[in-house]
Amino acid sequence: MPLKKDILWRVGVVYSVVLLMGLLIAGKVLYLQVFEGKQLGRKAQELQMKSMMVESNRGDIYSTNGRLLASSVPFYDIRLDTRSTGLSIDGEAYFRKLDTLSHRLSQLFGDRPASAYRRELYRARKKGERFYLIKERVNYKELKKLKTFPLFRKGRYKGGFIVIQNNIRIQPHDNLASRTIGYTTDWKGGNIVGIEGAYNSYLKGTKGIRMMRRIQGGVWIPVTDENEIEPQSGRDLVTTIDINIQDVAESALREQLKAHNADHGTAVLMEVKTGEVKAIANLGKTGSGRYKEIYNYAVGESREPGSTFKLATIMAALEDNYVNLDDSVDTEDGTVYYYDKKLSDTKPGGYGKISVRKAFTHSSNVGISKIITENYRNRPSQFIDRLYSMNLDEKLELEIRGEGQPHIKYPGDKYWSGISLPMMSIGYEVRLTPLQILTFYNAVANDGKMVKPRFVKKIKEHGQVVKTFQTQVINPSISSRPTIRKTQELLEGVVEHGTATNLKNTNYQIAGKTGTAQIAHQKYGYRRDSGISYQASFVGYFPADNPTYSCIVVVNAPNRNVYYGNVVAGPVFKEIADKVYATSFDMHRGLKLAKSSDSKEIPYTKHSHRQELKNVLRDIGVKVDEQHVDSRWVVTRKKDSHIELANRYIDEHTMPNVIGMGVKDALYILENLGLNVQIRGRGSIREQSIAPGQPIDKGDKVVLTMTFHS
Repeated sequence: MPLKKDILWRVGVVYSVVLLMGLLIAGKVLYLQVFEGKQLGRKAQELQMKSMMVESNRGDIYSTNGRLLASSVPFYDIRLDTRSTGLSIDGEAYFRKLDTLSHRLSQLFGDRPASAYRRELYRARKKGERFYLIKERVNYKELKKLKTFPLFRKGRYKGGFIVIQNNIRIQPHDNLASRTIGYTTDWKGGNIVGIEGAYNSYLKGTKGIRMMRRIQGGVWIPVTDENEIEPQSGRDLVTTIDINIQDVAESALREQLKAHNADHGTAVLMEVKTGEVKAIANLGKTGSGRYKEIYNYAVGESREPGSTFKLATIMAALEDNYVNLDDSVDTEDGTVYYYDKKLSDTKPGGYGKISVRKAFTHSSNVGISKIITENYRNRPSQFIDRLYSMNLDEKLELEIRGEGQPHIKYPGDKYWSGISLPMMSIGYEVRLTPLQILTFYNAVANDGKMVKPRFVKKIKEHGQVVKTFQTQVINPSISSRPTIRKTQELLEGVVEHGTATNLKNTNYQIAGKTGTAQIAHQKYGYRRDSGISYQASFVGYFPADNPTYSCIVVVNAPNRNVYYGNVVAGPVFKEIADKVYATSFDMHRGLKLAKSSDSKEIPYTKHSHRQELKNVLRDIGVKVDEQHVDSRWVVTRKKDSHIELANRYIDEHTMPNVIGMGVKDALYILENLGLNVQIRGRGSIREQSIAPGQPIDKGDKVVLTMTFHS
């Protein structure tokens, strides 16, 4: 009996505990349902549904003449929901059309056989995948074809066809000014570079919001094809870059770098009055020996400039009234010692006693250093203060990131020594970037007004200008007018009878200064492995009598035993200047056109825009025969006494014939047809990769090969 009571007691305890736990659980469930049900429901939904940001379309970047420099091109990831509503209702439809779908996919992409596509699609269905990846980075042309494929043509809910758009930033002209155009972390690497970075707030637009749902495997997919809040596209930028001059600058620089096996180089062309940068080329040698835009040397590389700094040196002495151009300086035998430091001139035996003018135009290290040491030896701070007054110690504060720090030390600084004054006078123991040097020379061309280099002209939204950038003045006058006039005279003398006579021409006058500097390495000094590396440069402006453009060319470490600025950098400067002069008719003074058609040779004309061609030929007095011509674009034929025009029709669905046209007109036509155009060579178009009359779609690539007309 005691055993029975003991068992009953124990059973009662267990029953009571179980009953109590059941009541607690029931109470908790009731509490959750009544008091926390809505909140927990929201949390559960948040785990399965959430709003995600949708990237906006980034604004485009254009050249000053309307050519596209950077744009966001849509690419698409194609995925398949094998358990979509339509496929769940009619599962057999999936397998019935699998063979045809696999064949079409293999045919379109050509990356694997149809059997491989079928095997993977079959496996995806069996596993019930809701977000199966078929192909990444599909272009718009391929997407249009995919929408016609079996299953896919039924759309998302009936056929499981899911399209995810991604915008990829491209630069249509590949290497042209690519470091200046730049990029941001939105689409490449981890840096903010160039115009893309500087004007990111305008370009990036406003992100949208899309509702996403989590499915098996933790993958998030869009709930619908629509966004909750549509993203707002970024604004467009119109830069100061002239793509035609940019092409010439890069081509000329690349050929000169190759010819001298140089390490890297830069060339910059700037408009004197406005500071607008029309071309900026930066090319460095890659591991494979090719030259590409790998760093913005013009903006970021701060080095000892060498003889181009002598302009600032002589300006200081002129402004402080220590010398006049016709004063004399004794260069003796072409050598001079400052303590144990020997400075030499390039002419064996030296120039002897010469004028200050000749010391500058012939870039005499001995003459220039003597002028400065004799006049500033006991007052070096006056010389440095004068340099500072010309803003040479200050950054330009460019919108583009990465500007190199200029350095002009002051007496009493840690590294100031007895040889600092003469060394600084000839461009050593100071550091400046090519763009900082160009800005200084541009100020001399601009009668003393120093303006800030500018890369962007205006901001546009939906084709309308919403902001215009004006010229910024850094210093209204870097020196007195008499000093400016004297330095302009000196720079003209360098080309007329100094170190850059190879740049003289009969069409227009160049003013400028050559520079040849030894390159100091941080660890090895100026000499490494018994060798010396040089930097060759030329900086100036043209036309000298009415300065319109300034330009600098710097070639670093030429390696063919030729390193003088006039020979290495000068030809690049002249090729750029020649191109600009040839295409800038307002520079051509005194051009007389013959009025008599009898004495006139009929010019060669490219196939072109009808009305524009007629205007040009009318202005130069050449007769035009346009009988039976009604097309906007025309083919030209040179006759003995006139130019004959013939029709050239453009159809938006077929490839036009652009052979014989100039690149400007051809690009206008082809880019308006939505084609991706690549240019090879220079001159007139002689070949096109898509034959005339062939069907075309937007996004098709066409290569135009150009040669000079003979």
